[in-house]
Amino acid sequence: MSDAPHYELFYWPTIQGRGEFIRLAFEAAGVDYVDVARKPASEGGGPGAIMALIGDATLKTPPLAPPILRVGSLVLAQVASILQYLGPRLALAPEDEAARVWANQLQLTIADLVAEAHDTHHPISGALYYEDQKPEARRRAEQFVTARMPKFLGYFERALVRNGGTYAVGDRTSYVDLSLFQVMTGLGYAFPSASERLAPTLPHLHALRERVASIPGVAAYLASDRRLAPSEKDVFRRYPELDV
Repeated sequence: MSDAPHYELFYWPTIQGRGEFIRLAFEAAGVDYVDVARKPASEGGGPGAIMALIGDATLKTPPLAPPILRVGSLVLAQVASILQYLGPRLALAPEDEAARVWANQLQLTIADLVAEAHDTHHPISGALYYEDQKPEARRRAEQFVTARMPKFLGYFERALVRNGGTYAVGDRTSYVDLSLFQVMTGLGYAFPSASERLAPTLPHLHALRERVASIPGVAAYLASDRRLAPSEKDVFRRYPELDV
């Protein structure tokens, strides 16, 4: 009988979204996990499984929203919190405490960037359609691609340089590297023109993106049907009018 943890990820089954940061960690580590909502509803899957977990009145640590990780009786939400937990267990985090805290700080900063990227197409409310807030979205996107996107990515570029230029934290691949890969991929899809303009100033981030894509587990995942295509229902969305 195996003593390996039984990892269950709860996230929307039709988009990459924030759940992709967790999926990449499992795939890079070659660790088995169950993407619960991708299972048929008849087998306890589907979006209903997510809502059932969120509404479980017996949980002492109730999650607000996915992604959610369940490992036995442990239930965790929030990308940074989940990756902080998984990192040491998947050999995707540094061993010393100071470096692990730094990794979490970088991951929280990535979460800020992802939130701002999302708000370029939903600046007023996530409850409204993009079409209901297009003028505001254009204003928000202009600020994002001209000021916020260069600021965030420039910061991560400097962090890479100060750590030797290859890894974000420590001397091997960490969950932060995987998350930066996802950010660079997402921004490249959503804002191709802005990304191309910034590319000459971000050589280490682009090298990191290529390196992560070549990790055997990640490469196999990217080539599989488990890796969902980007879409305009996701966090990173391509609206040409916003790529100002």
